[in-house]
Amino acid sequence: MSDMPETISLSTGAELRLSNPGRSLAVVCVNGGLARPVPGTWSASLEWLVERLAPAFPALTFGEVRYRVKTWKELDSCIADGRAAVAAVAAERVLLLGFSMGGAVAIANAAEPSVERVLGLAPWIPERMPLTTLAGRRLDVLHGSLDRWLPGIPGVSPTSSRRGFERAQALRVPGSYTLVRGAVHGVALRGRRGLVPLPRAHTWLRLVDEQLRGL
Repeated sequence: MSDMPETISLSTGAELRLSNPGRSLAVVCVNGGLARPVPGTWSASLEWLVERLAPAFPALTFGEVRYRVKTWKELDSCIADGRAAVAAVAAERVLLLGFSMGGAVAIANAAEPSVERVLGLAPWIPERMPLTTLAGRRLDVLHGSLDRWLPGIPGVSPTSSRRGFERAQALRVPGSYTLVRGAVHGVALRGRRGLVPLPRAHTWLRLVDEQLRGL
């Protein structure tokens, strides 16, 4: 087992939870968001994955970001929190793992010198977002086949992320796109008794594991 995670404050006022700190390779995980501005929380999906991946990859630092405010209406604030997290892990090589809105946050920060790859989990890639930050990087996308927006339930259509991925491909950004059959938006939810895995959670885990072994 890895040591218990430690939480540090970032220069922006956001927080970063670290597992296996101090390694030369790091995975910086950035969360999704809501339409309305709400205080940042830890992502249940990313936490569920990191709890299983950190012990399996002791040579990797895992950093989970808790934004100051999590909303796509203040995306620049979330991007700044993600950038501060990349600086705080102080790793030679970084993979940015972005869930939902975190996909946009990760892409926006891909030009940071230490970042080599972006891995999007059901990533939101706005049509208006320039993808030139991915120059010289790699973009891999995993997306649930049943993901979609429903009234009161956030989601990102795989058709949307596919368009973003194809825009990156047109810029000669290498990568891969994988549809997770039977998966919805996210890997886990936070219940009263802890984290509750969603359908195909272990498929998500296997696919992320494979991506990390590619480092």
